[in-house]
Amino acid sequence: MSHYISITATERAEMLKAIGVASTDDMFVDVPEGWRFPALDLPAPMSEPELVRALLARSNKNAHVHTHSIFLGAGAYNHFVPTAIDQILRRGEYYTSYTPYQPEISQGTLQAIFEYQSMICSLTGMEIANASHYDGATALAEAAIMALNVTRNRRKIVVARSVNPQYRAVLRTYLQGLEIEVVGDETPGSSIDDALALVDKQTALLIVQSPDFFGRMHDLRGLAEKVQAQGALLCVHFDPLALGLFQTPAEVGADIATAEGQPLGLGLNFGGPYLGVFTTRQKHVHKIAGRIVGVTKDVDGQLAYVLTLRAREQDIRRERATSNICTNQGLMALAATVYMSLMGRQGMRNVAELCYHRAHYAAEALARLPGYQVEPGTFFKEFVVHCPRPVAELNAALREHQIVGGYDLAEDEPTLGNAMLLAVTEMNSKADIDRLVELLGQFG
Repeated sequence: MSHYISITATERAEMLKAIGVASTDDMFVDVPEGWRFPALDLPAPMSEPELVRALLARSNKNAHVHTHSIFLGAGAYNHFVPTAIDQILRRGEYYTSYTPYQPEISQGTLQAIFEYQSMICSLTGMEIANASHYDGATALAEAAIMALNVTRNRRKIVVARSVNPQYRAVLRTYLQGLEIEVVGDETPGSSIDDALALVDKQTALLIVQSPDFFGRMHDLRGLAEKVQAQGALLCVHFDPLALGLFQTPAEVGADIATAEGQPLGLGLNFGGPYLGVFTTRQKHVHKIAGRIVGVTKDVDGQLAYVLTLRAREQDIRRERATSNICTNQGLMALAATVYMSLMGRQGMRNVAELCYHRAHYAAEALARLPGYQVEPGTFFKEFVVHCPRPVAELNAALREHQIVGGYDLAEDEPTLGNAMLLAVTEMNSKADIDRLVELLGQFG
């Protein structure tokens, strides 16, 4: 696929003549002169090697991910992205694939979605995975909508305080016009047990997260039974890489499990596009948003992929639809599929082990610094550290040394005081961690 189509002076003149103007300036005569884009002061023409050299010189002045050690997480993480992913995504047949509403001519797209669903189910242990949602926040909000449809006449959603605050904000935005009560996350310092105590016969869904926003792992065994005894559903939001080491949503009896798929080979991408992972039980398949792709055989006995279900979507049910999430950027689900294929079970476990051990190495080193205290508890790749100086000041000092520090928790959880949320992934070497600890010791 060509990224640039050149236009000669003759072709430009013919195009202007066809639309009845003498010059490109005549196309904008109705735009006030003060609002027009000024003429660019461009250098003289260059050969391609000269142009590449000049652009590289300019780009090298930018600060980018490869020039920094990054310890910032809070929902988006600096994980390694295999080069093969981008090369596969750039294939021409994937550029134009968006929504397979004509499955007979979308077999490749349908197969990619089918493989994505299968791998997500294998990873989580859940029975059904859709394809897909825009990000983890919208997947979580759609879990609430599904629970309301499943339980019927229940008007209460309980959310643990430890769920990502951005996800909680999106949830409230989704539900603001539905007269639904969202409770459980208003009190700083409240726990999953505090949220569980609010579950009653009016509750449709309890939402918890593990690892939670503060990096803490929770043993959720027994929670589902207590929630389901009230007739409500349990939604567990998870980190897909953490499942390489820790209990899966299926193992704890979750009714719905959601995740941010960004760690699965998507990179940081300046905040998106990302991937919302959504899984549930087979018995809830007709309430799920998004599409389900299945596999069958055609009249000739050949393998065929089919768009099996999209029961809640506006293109099918029109005004009776309960969701307008009918697709995700198709490339994001494909990227996650390629990542999981390349890594395999052992590869994803290796990544999880690297994150776990390096994060604990960093936490132990920071705990030895005067004035710093690591929040106790089990964690995966993120942890909270209490600091002797304002986090904003420490992060500003770290940036002077090409290090992106942790997330400032001052607004999200004031009970923690002056605290930083640090994320350590397989991309942070021992040298990176030692340098971070050394500088924080100096600044503290």
